Amino acid sequence: MRRVNEAVREVLSTHIAEDLSDPRIGFVTVTGVDTSPDLRNARVYLSVLGGEEAREATLEGLAAASGVLQATINRELRMKHTPTLEWVYDESIETGMRINELLKDELGDEES
Repeated sequence: MRRVNEAVREVLSTHIAEDLSDPRIGFVTVTGVDTSPDLRNARVYLSVLGGEEAREATLEGLAAASGVLQATINRELRMKHTPTLEWVYDESIETGMRINELLKDELGDEES
């Protein structure tokens, strides 16, 4: 499953960046893919550069382009089933940045 997830992530990353021209889709990084064992569903985790509006617009644009991206996955990977894509914003990068800020603030207070 790890290889399938990584292959789907690579295909999506490449084609989102190169092939989609929807103006709603901003700068997107596909951080991970979790495919169900029966290969019928795939949860795609992504981070988006920008605020809440950019995130929502990008998720809408990707939802609209899901069919094209699923066809691309089918064409390139030739899987038994082409997974239905579910787009999920990955908050781990934001959380990590917040933790770094808190640690930096705390360490700065101790040095004073």
